[in-house]
Amino acid sequence: MSTTPTTQTGFDPLAGVAAVVFPGAGHLVRREPRRAVLVAVGILGLFFGGIFVGGIDVIDSREDRVWFFGQAIVGPLAFGVDYLHQHRFKVVDPNGRALRTALPNEARNPVDGSPLAIRVDQNGVPTATYVDGGKTVTIAPARPPNIKSLSKVNELGTLMATLAGMLNLIMIIDAMFPTLRRENA
Repeated sequence: MSTTPTTQTGFDPLAGVAAVVFPGAGHLVRREPRRAVLVAVGILGLFFGGIFVGGIDVIDSREDRVWFFGQAIVGPLAFGVDYLHQHRFKVVDPNGRALRTALPNEARNPVDGSPLAIRVDQNGVPTATYVDGGKTVTIAPARPPNIKSLSKVNELGTLMATLAGMLNLIMIIDAMFPTLRRENA
């Protein structure tokens, strides 16, 4: 069985851009489907594993900015998860109009994102009320939209998602600057 060197060396900007857009896509552009699948499964598994372990709060560009720099290298997917976290799982602080994590006794107003006080009714059910177009709406049972994971669990999830970004950086470089490989003839 003889081997011959391939001619794919140098710089492949299209593969680099594809790898930035989605993990594994750069190798797919380079016609390496097996490697593309392995890269995508590994990086996305690590990224979503971090979210599974620590909750959606591990992807947070406002409260954990330094960690988010590493997570952002996963690609637009990280920005999408962060957008979802910021706009669906946080409340708007009435004092500073900034987004923040809801307190344990607060629910999120689905209309404007403001915090709603959770009260327990006579049946022991937590409820929260808000006004929507002049009509009073009651949420029952009312819960905080997001509960931040504690201590090591949050740290582990954050680290896993950040490591996914660092691994994707290596795969972006691998796709963009292909090396000389041997193929079976």
